[in-house]
Order: sequence, then structure tokens, then C-alpha cells
Amino acid sequence: MNKILITGSSGFLGTHLRTALEREGHSPVCLASANCDLTRPGNLEALDHEPYDVIYHLAAWTQAGDFCLHHPGEQWVINQQINTNVLAWWAQQQRQAKLVCIGTSCAYAPGAKLVEDNYMAGEPIDSLYTYAMTKRMLYQGARALNRQFEMRYLCVVPSTLYGPDYHMDGRQMHFIFDLIRKIIRGKELGETVVLWGDGHQKREIVYIDDFVDALRALASRADNELVNIGAGEEFSIRTFVSHICAIVGYPVEQVQYDTARYVGATSKCLDVEKVRRLLPAWRPIPLEDGLKRTIAWFYQDRNYAR
Repeated sequence: MNKILITGSSGFLGTHLRTALEREGHSPVCLASANCDLTRPGNLEALDHEPYDVIYHLAAWTQAGDFCLHHPGEQWVINQQINTNVLAWWAQQQRQAKLVCIGTSCAYAPGAKLVEDNYMAGEPIDSLYTYAMTKRMLYQGARALNRQFEMRYLCVVPSTLYGPDYHMDGRQMHFIFDLIRKIIRGKELGETVVLWGDGHQKREIVYIDDFVDALRALASRADNELVNIGAGEEFSIRTFVSHICAIVGYPVEQVQYDTARYVGATSKCLDVEKVRRLLPAWRPIPLEDGLKRTIAWFYQDRNYAR
């Protein structure tokens, strides 16, 4: 079995990745903010005696919604500290390991085709600029270490991840979880459902287990690459709302839209030709199936009431 390290192991992606690896018999070493503060140089030194085969670097300081608008300075400092410390430790102590890190779709410039060759081109959207640039810097750091020391890396760019076991811990949620939670609460608790924007902005989502399957497959097959992982199609917020309302049993005509609220990019769909070429058998599950599984989880233990 490979010796594997995961940073950000307590997050939504980290939890599902850890579960998938353990199911296969691996015993990954899992780092999270509770047991390793990656902003502090030297905190990885306790792991120096372990030669890792793969380092999954998932840790990042961010949240969904308008969080990036209010914390640009902190995001720059904290994420640069995290990424620099991980990259430095990798270069100094773990050159034999392959680094698998996570990019962001918001690094692509507005209006550009979201294909891997454009990841470092142009200016990211202003509202997400700082976070996007820290992710570009992470990717460039991996490329620079590869160029000088021939260290292996893979950087993957996900569309919005969704599925069961999302962390309902008071942080701002990605749009799809916010939609589901509000509509279920509208049905079960009689609350008014008010959504941000006019509902015509479009988004792409990919089911969490599908993403983890693609991530693990690429980790063993693609060296020194940047790869988008998404569903390959986007839908308007109103389309998502229609599906969720039908599954939950809430009247779609009762949903209200607040056009004065922040909506971010109006469209964001990754070009997935590369991942389909690298993983020809990989296909994400249909949208309705993924939504049904996610909604079922919300109903478990009344997760929507948190």
C-alpha cells in the first residue's frame, strides 16, 4: 500500500477522500487544523521520518458565498503561508512524493474558455481575485519545483462539489447546499425561500464521489499536469431550483429572488475534454440522482435544521 498524506483532511473533500482510501486498505496520515497548523513553519517536521508516496494537499482558508469579498488580505497571507510551508517541506524532505493539489475554477479569467491552457492567462474575477491568485501561485510553485528538481505533481481544478456529509458548521455554504437547505426548510418549517440573484446565473456541479474517483485515478496516471474535473455541463439556478422543488415537494412558484444580492460569475463551466481523454471510462452520475442522494442526507438527522 502507498504511504499517503492528506492536508485538509477534515474538510468536505478530505473526508470523502480519506474514506475512499481507507476502503481500499490504505491508512493515510490525516492533517487538519486541529492537529497541525500549516501556517506555522516547522509544524510538518514531525513527519520528516516518513517517506510518503503521495501528498494530497487539500488545505485552504476560504468559504463560499461573499466570504472572499470581506477577507482578501487574510486570504492572501494565510493561504500563502499554508502553501509555501507545504511546498517547502515537500522540496526539502519529500522529493520522492507526488504532490496532488487543488486549484480553483475562479482562477480563470471572466469570458475566457475554461480550458487548462487558460488557467494562468488574464485576470480572475475581482470578487475572488485574491483566492484565485493564491491557487495560481500554488500551481506555479509545483511547476517551479518540478522544473528545478524534477519533482512530480498533479493539479486538479474542480467545479463545485456536492453530495452527502457536507459540513454544516455555520460557515457559508456553496450555492447548491444553500438551495437545498432553504427549499427543504421552506417545505418542512414554513420559511420563505429567498435566493440571491435573478436565478439566471449558471453553475456546474460534480458529485463528490465522482470527483474523488477521478482524482485518485489521475493521481496514478497523470504526472505534471493541470486537469479540470467537472460534469461538463452547467444549469441555471432556476433549473436547479426546479429539480430540488420537485424532489422535495415544494411549490417552485413560491421561491423568491433577491436581485440586489451578490451572485459572482454569471456562468462557469469547465472544459472537461482533457479528463475525458485521460479517463475515458469516467462519467459523473446524472444530476437528478446526485440531488436525490444529497437531499436524502439533508433529511437524515434533520441536517437542514442546523
